[in-house]
Amino acid sequence: MADGSYRYQQQPGAGQFYYTQHNQQNHHQRQLARNGSPVNSGRSGYNNDTPSPSRSPVSQSSSQNHFGMFNQSHQQGQHVMMNGGNGHQRYMQMNMTHKYPHQTHQQHHNQQNHHHQQNHGGGHGGIGHQHTFSGTLSNSTPHFTPSTLHNGTQNGNQGVVGQNVSEHWQQQLQLVAESRQTAEQPHHHCKKDGAARSNKGSGQISIEDEPKEDTTEERNRAMTNGENRSQDWAAMDLSGQGLRALAPMLFFAYTFLDKLYIDNNKLSHLPSTIGRLKNLSLLNASNNELLELPEEIGMLVNLRSLLVFDNSLHTLPFEIGYLHQLEILGIEGNPLNDDLKAEIMQNGTRSLVNHLKENTEAGPPPIDRDWHVIDDTPAAEKFSVLTYNILCDKAATTAQYGYTPSSALSWEYRKDIILREVKDRNADFVCLQEVEMESYSDFFRRELAFNDYKGVFWPRTRARTMPEREAKLVDGCATFYKSAKYVCLDKHMIDIGNIAINRPDMKGEHDIFNRVMPRDHIAVVAFFENRLTGSRIIVVNAHLFWDPAYADVKLVQVAIMMEQVTLLANKWAKHPPCTDKVAFRHSEPDGDTDDESHEAPAAEPGPSLEYSSGSQIPLIICGDFNSTTASGVYDLIAHGSLPSNHSDLANRAYGNFTRDGIAHPFSLKSAYGSIGELRFTNYTPGFVGVIDYIFYSTNALQVTALLGAVDEDYLQKVPGFPNHHFPSDHLALQACFLVKPRKERKVVEADFGPQRERRK
Repeated sequence: MADGSYRYQQQPGAGQFYYTQHNQQNHHQRQLARNGSPVNSGRSGYNNDTPSPSRSPVSQSSSQNHFGMFNQSHQQGQHVMMNGGNGHQRYMQMNMTHKYPHQTHQQHHNQQNHHHQQNHGGGHGGIGHQHTFSGTLSNSTPHFTPSTLHNGTQNGNQGVVGQNVSEHWQQQLQLVAESRQTAEQPHHHCKKDGAARSNKGSGQISIEDEPKEDTTEERNRAMTNGENRSQDWAAMDLSGQGLRALAPMLFFAYTFLDKLYIDNNKLSHLPSTIGRLKNLSLLNASNNELLELPEEIGMLVNLRSLLVFDNSLHTLPFEIGYLHQLEILGIEGNPLNDDLKAEIMQNGTRSLVNHLKENTEAGPPPIDRDWHVIDDTPAAEKFSVLTYNILCDKAATTAQYGYTPSSALSWEYRKDIILREVKDRNADFVCLQEVEMESYSDFFRRELAFNDYKGVFWPRTRARTMPEREAKLVDGCATFYKSAKYVCLDKHMIDIGNIAINRPDMKGEHDIFNRVMPRDHIAVVAFFENRLTGSRIIVVNAHLFWDPAYADVKLVQVAIMMEQVTLLANKWAKHPPCTDKVAFRHSEPDGDTDDESHEAPAAEPGPSLEYSSGSQIPLIICGDFNSTTASGVYDLIAHGSLPSNHSDLANRAYGNFTRDGIAHPFSLKSAYGSIGELRFTNYTPGFVGVIDYIFYSTNALQVTALLGAVDEDYLQKVPGFPNHHFPSDHLALQACFLVKPRKERKVVEADFGPQRERRK
């Protein structure tokens, strides 16, 4: 999440109907003050680190102002019409265990009539004779009168179970009454916003994300996906225009919208492309002719209010379960399945959303990720590297991933999918981040041993000071390697924070003690030799701090890491030849192993190669760097140096780094730079981008193949990972390399030309 404000780009063709969030919010607060309700100073914007709200839906006074937050002074502008297409979608029909039975219109009317008789003609449905509603409901035409009947329903509360009305349903009734008052009023919401007229063309207004609430320890790596946009309006009002269809352009050109009003029209469907409006917090599609909602409605994970009053909806798609921030789901006035309606009446919107989420089926998996073959030239030595942040169990909470079913979030489910992917990829080196000590010892090390893997693991340094029971839940970095192909010559853990505070040039630097030292991130460095060829390789597995507000900390972390890798590489360049050249296997190959005559003769292992300097040794650096390609972290690793005044250092004091600049001696490049970085390696509603990398030394290695991206069609209905098919919010990256042949120096006799002949 980036700090500061995000400005919205002005989009053409929206007509004159807009209003500012700034004035809307102020007016909303004034309305609350007039109603005697406390003024809310604001709620922090969504991020992966902020728990989903668990309170009841907003009070009646605030919900009343949800529709009545604008004054009457804005003049009606020009008429706006849009057309669009339709697509067939999948919907849920389930009862409260798993499936709701489908109800016909006739069954629904019979239930309504029966319930109406039970109330002795009171006309209140499940409300009985209570008349205790507050706000506009008490002053408006009662929702059960014939003048307000919609979609063939006999009253506004059909299919009610029981006689008591919960606070959740009282809010529904109040909102639907307000909604019906606006019927047949073109651009009702826009006309009530006088602030829009007074601010139109007055310049840019900063729309800021409110400060996030950091409620968990170092988990929310996600950086807000918002772009720097300048836009003086963020809502569109197309209500009351008699629209029968919406043009796809609406959902491609206006992705910045925060509120969209399409109520009081004649829409029978919503285009699937509505899923592109991921910034929406309010969607009002009431009083239309909607027969269904598209699956893509689940992509609108920032929705707080989804109002579909007075339509013809019989059921709801499972994907509404993704809307974990939804506070109001307005469904009154629809012939909705009784079980669904009973759930929201008795327990409220959040309960229904959670129920739909927990009953969401896995669905078909995406097609396999393609491989990009860059160079298929035969080579004497090739190897592959896989890096994967697997999302440790303690961080996989519903507060962080409210859109994920609990079954798909459980470690027992996820660990098997992770293990299966690691085994199927069959890389020579596997670098995993966020591996808990217990998971490494009791699961991964044991299970991967059957596939000829040995492991090198260190937890983060906090584990040293914790009791054993708590320490086993600390995560760290684990590097696995094919033991039949490689032997581990040495290994080392880089304790970044401890090294930082003990550097002589950083003694007394407050930024080191206040910003870098509290982070206990590490890097695991291992030194290997190929048993057959004798070539050597250094593999670095790193995990840096997540917070985008601490770009300086991440840059210092990677600077210290590169400094230590340089020292280790120079030391290992002088490492003596390896004497352990015998390949080790955990099990015999299938078939008759007694007849040795059928076995192919083993190749003779070559001698250990020698290197004159550390920068000559092939080097792989991979992991979760929590930094984009535009960061100082990426620039330093890929380009070899950074000036002392780099913007990511933010004029802070970090010893020699901020006096002399930062540099390393290796020639490194991102493996995916050969084809262009993937669109993302981390996929959540709050952030979609690249923060994981595999860097390699270009002087010694060459990329031959790369694992490709996730199918884009699959992503159109998936708001974020993890889910049933992707067990982490990160993607696994894999790259294949060949080791470049070493150029031997040839001794050439000097040729002095004709002078040589004259001396004779």
